[in-house]
Amino acid sequence: MELKEEYDVVIIGGGVSGLTSAALFSRFGMSVCLLEMDARPGGYIAGFRRKDYRFDSAIHWLNQCGPKGLVTSTFQMIGEDFPKAKPQQRIRRFFGDNMDYLVTRNVEDFMQQLITDFPHEEQGIRKFFKAAKRIGRSFENFGDINRSMETMGLFEKAMRGMKMLRFVRPFLPHIRYHGDEGVRKGLKRYFKDEELLKLFSSEPDVLSCLIPISWADIGDFQTPPEGGSQMFAEWLQYVTESYENKVLFQAKVDKINVEGDRATNVEFIHKKLNRHSVKGKYIVAACDVEALYERMLPEGIAPPKLLKNLKGAELYASAITLSIALDCTAESLGFDEEIIYLAPGGNVTREEEGSGDPHKSGIHILASSVRDKSLAPENGGTLTIFIPGFIEQFDYWKTERGENGEYVRGEAYKKLKQEISDILLDRIEDKLDVNIRSHIVYLDIATPITHYRYTGNRGGTMMGARPGKANYQAKVAHYRTPLKNLMLSGHWAELGGGIPVAVRAAVNSTLLVLKQENKAAFNLMAKYVDGKIGPEQVENSPLTLPYANDWEMKPTPAQKKQAKEG
Repeated sequence: MELKEEYDVVIIGGGVSGLTSAALFSRFGMSVCLLEMDARPGGYIAGFRRKDYRFDSAIHWLNQCGPKGLVTSTFQMIGEDFPKAKPQQRIRRFFGDNMDYLVTRNVEDFMQQLITDFPHEEQGIRKFFKAAKRIGRSFENFGDINRSMETMGLFEKAMRGMKMLRFVRPFLPHIRYHGDEGVRKGLKRYFKDEELLKLFSSEPDVLSCLIPISWADIGDFQTPPEGGSQMFAEWLQYVTESYENKVLFQAKVDKINVEGDRATNVEFIHKKLNRHSVKGKYIVAACDVEALYERMLPEGIAPPKLLKNLKGAELYASAITLSIALDCTAESLGFDEEIIYLAPGGNVTREEEGSGDPHKSGIHILASSVRDKSLAPENGGTLTIFIPGFIEQFDYWKTERGENGEYVRGEAYKKLKQEISDILLDRIEDKLDVNIRSHIVYLDIATPITHYRYTGNRGGTMMGARPGKANYQAKVAHYRTPLKNLMLSGHWAELGGGIPVAVRAAVNSTLLVLKQENKAAFNLMAKYVDGKIGPEQVENSPLTLPYANDWEMKPTPAQKKQAKEG
């Protein structure tokens, strides 16, 4: 399909948020052109293939993808053939010198494990789990608060404010406890045993200790659908293209032209089209916010205070990730569906545990092929191993800078990656008493440089700006820009990260465009998001275009191999 000169909406960025917006706009009859700089859809959930193995490298767990979740309800507004996530039973294993605890869907078991090992802390442990369950009930009972205030009228804002107050009440006693000393102080309101405190030594705030228990208690942990989380991206692309809209890959946007208070067209560089331009009545930027304001838009569009706040924002870390293909099943090495957190032990501080130092950081280990047999050939398996990472580490990973400021990866970079990989594998094999190296078919090592290359996110951050008082007061997250027809979306429009946040951002940026362009469609979508109507009313409305619900998952490399051999 040829690229048109003009579309109702031009979307920059083909991650979950941009793709969800593209499908929603398509459903409401608007013409869409999505521009993605990578060769595949999905951003961080794109995954990759090596030999006959597929790696779902960015997804460690899912939330809000169950029957009542935001992601599910949003996808149901688009169609019923979306890839279905699966409930997760075994969630997380804490393993260290003096600990081995498994968190499952039944959080009572975890609580009893702790009480058995720390009987003198029973009262505080029970109080801690009671607080976590109270937070879980808030998540469960307030599924209709996902609309941004910017999409609401005065009365709706007042009602939303009351709901939000009820929602956040269980969180309030814990919000101020963050950082190394803050977490210790907050946890000591419940228990004081140093060994018990070490169990939560990797968490940046007390809410991060409580919320996973909350989610487990209400059953809000899921594993990706068959084929990996990239199935979400492939489905959203299919829906968008089924409406004869355009998803263009390897299209790197470098300029947005402006006339007065409106953006007029987007310029990009493409392998085949070379430099090209496309007009958009509206533009949705589901991309890195600093790239938007400092490289794509003319100087002076963004107020200096906003730019200063964005530079000072507290961001999620990037990651150092090992993706391993095995010649045996992961189960045969002792792995199950839960993610293992391997604590460093010794006198490592909380700050060091999240520092990205391969000798001291806590290590996460995930065997995705246990959850999904389609990711590896029969009698094969996959492991994903990761620790926090930061782009400025090791003198920017011993890279050089090219003439355009790009990171040039030479032999020193490759050697450093291998050294870090060896350190992590040594630690894992020693602590878990398992031989991984002798079963490796393929090993991929990704750094923050890698994540930056593929996403363009500042510092290679995995999920954008962290929730917290500082970022909230600085108004780091926002949807509206100084230009009337340019909306921000993705992880930069909302504080927090993960697929639910990306989908919520897509919902709200879509609503903001519809509010200007098609008030009737806006009202229909707003009622649905608020839980006042169901997917049937959206499906039967004359305001939406029919969708055939005929998407079919393409076989994974392992499934193709098995079909060929069998």
